[in-house]
Amino acid sequence: MDHFTYHNGVLYAENVALSDIVAKVGTPLYVYSTATLERHFRLFDDALSGIDHLVCYAMKAASNQAIIKTLAALGAGMDVVSGGEYMRAIKAGVPTDRIVFSGVGKTHQEMDMIIQGGVRQVNVESEPEMVLLDKAAQRHGKKIPITIRVNPDVDAKTHAKIATGKSENKFGIPIAKARDVYATAGRLKSLDVVGIDVHIGSQLTDLEPFALAYRKVAELTEMLRADGHDIRRLDLGGGLGIPYVRGNQAPPLPEDYGAMIKREVGHLGCEVEIEPGRLIAGNAGLLISSVIYLKEGEGRNFLILDAAMNDLIRPALYEAHHDIIPVKEPAADAKYEIFDVVGPVCETGDTFARNCALHRLTNGDLVAFRSAGAYGAVMASEYNSRPLVPEVLVKGDQFAVIRPRPTLEEMINRDTIPPWL
Repeated sequence: MDHFTYHNGVLYAENVALSDIVAKVGTPLYVYSTATLERHFRLFDDALSGIDHLVCYAMKAASNQAIIKTLAALGAGMDVVSGGEYMRAIKAGVPTDRIVFSGVGKTHQEMDMIIQGGVRQVNVESEPEMVLLDKAAQRHGKKIPITIRVNPDVDAKTHAKIATGKSENKFGIPIAKARDVYATAGRLKSLDVVGIDVHIGSQLTDLEPFALAYRKVAELTEMLRADGHDIRRLDLGGGLGIPYVRGNQAPPLPEDYGAMIKREVGHLGCEVEIEPGRLIAGNAGLLISSVIYLKEGEGRNFLILDAAMNDLIRPALYEAHHDIIPVKEPAADAKYEIFDVVGPVCETGDTFARNCALHRLTNGDLVAFRSAGAYGAVMASEYNSRPLVPEVLVKGDQFAVIRPRPTLEEMINRDTIPPWL
């Protein structure tokens, strides 16, 4: 569910007409709904009611500080995967005891940053990382809480580029080696082993892969406790998918996901952490774009927009689909035609949709890409020297620019010319 609906023939974000936002900010731009962000967080929080838990928003989905601050005010923790994300969370006012630091390649600088600044836990991905983290903690005279990420070799049945829980993926340690690695961790004086971490992938549309992975985690918990480890926290990752194509079968609901977690690991008495990102932010955001031209070609027509692959790279990177709808509601008897919807970047990959059914649009008409709130703005770039796409947050009848569009001069002036030129 989202809060983007038509009123009097115009698409609104909550109580603000998208055409009013465009009149002030221009296109392309991202627009987020506060009400949708809050609703989706509460769905997860309510789904785990009755057990000790923390919902840690996976910041990589959408990391604007306004979004972080909105969720933190509801009690959300943050799952961060870089020093930059850690700093964003701190700047947004998130308490360090609600920040989980994940990621497969933490640098020395990042380790020093989180040891000095404080962190809820570090999700360790490998033995070399564990040893380096222990040495860093010793230098600072501190003891750092960790979980160890295990790779359960479970096929998440998702896109190959976002699967993380199979044996050939780079993430975590093989679950078969877990007891030996935990034994090593237990001997390191500056690490406090508090639990187990697992994450099998993103955009999962079936609960069974989760259940298989969590069952393995439950078995491992019992074994590690028998070995003398005080396993009191389970970080179960994220990955629950969203419906990118309206009308398709919807992925499982957060309440069903929560019930499954309680069935699989609830008997262990552990605090449970989950790290949803896409489901919280995905349907809370739209990308708005203007039509530049309607180009009629041989055998196909092209709708050329002012948004491009640098603004929304998911279709080019993942062959991802986003429903595209007009901001002005079509008449009931509007005739639909078939278009390829493309951007202006000089690459064939700059294609958002092929054979897309839309009523005939013309220069200046506005369209909205649905479900663009996750992995949209955060993956945007300035390819082709196109200024970074701005972001807007709506709350009720108010809206604010939360990341402005740089001018061409501001973008170019970040370059520096060496003295010999």
